[in-house]
Amino acid sequence: MTPLAARRLIRAGTHARPTAGLAPGALQANLVILPEAEAQDFEAFCAANPKPCPLLARTGPGDPFLLQLGEDIDLRYDLPGYHIWYDGQMSGEQFDIAALWRDDLVSFALGCSYGFEAALQEAGIALRHIDAGHNVSMYDTSLPVTPAGRFFGNMVVSMRPIPAERLGDVHRICAEFPLCHGPPVHTGPAEEIGIADLAQVNYGDPTEVAVGESPVFWACGVTPQNAIRTSKPGFAITHAPGKMLICDLPAGVATISA
Repeated sequence: MTPLAARRLIRAGTHARPTAGLAPGALQANLVILPEAEAQDFEAFCAANPKPCPLLARTGPGDPFLLQLGEDIDLRYDLPGYHIWYDGQMSGEQFDIAALWRDDLVSFALGCSYGFEAALQEAGIALRHIDAGHNVSMYDTSLPVTPAGRFFGNMVVSMRPIPAERLGDVHRICAEFPLCHGPPVHTGPAEEIGIADLAQVNYGDPTEVAVGESPVFWACGVTPQNAIRTSKPGFAITHAPGKMLICDLPAGVATISA
């Protein structure tokens, strides 16, 4: 499936599931939408934390389009799920945000680890959440991010079980995808980064770690949602975790033209 075809399904309401494995090899993006009054602080937050928040593109106020990331992208309709936030509280999930759109909203697209998954699979590294058809496991951690403006908090990570003998390959492959969070931030005991129980996910679905595998953790683009929760801006919209914007660009792109 091409990225455009995937977006067409999403816009039509036909695909409302997580986007892992959809349009393999395409860049996918997390989404944060904030009022213009918050945009400068959030852009500074991304600049200070490029590992969890690799900024791909932003819009001007009131502009719902990100055409530098793909044909006919309309941020009001082209993700399979959105979370709506008021004063740091998530109020629910919606499947389009047209009724909430305002002339002062600024949108930020951030790279996503789904982008490197096709390369891992091509190297013979199985990804259990894709094989099982469920969402990737995501966790809040004790790893602090760098505060900027009003935004602060701890990092969110995604986790994939990896055979111990393939850990070096995973680091090498993921280093080729800097806009998709790059190589892991932690390998091994989850307790070392503040995760008490891998079976208790904060976002997504739990994933079994089998004998001979290590849990491997990547910086995650849900980190801004944790920062929204702690910083409590009056209004925000984000993607629902695991339900991303699929872009026309290849996941391994190093830079994006304005």
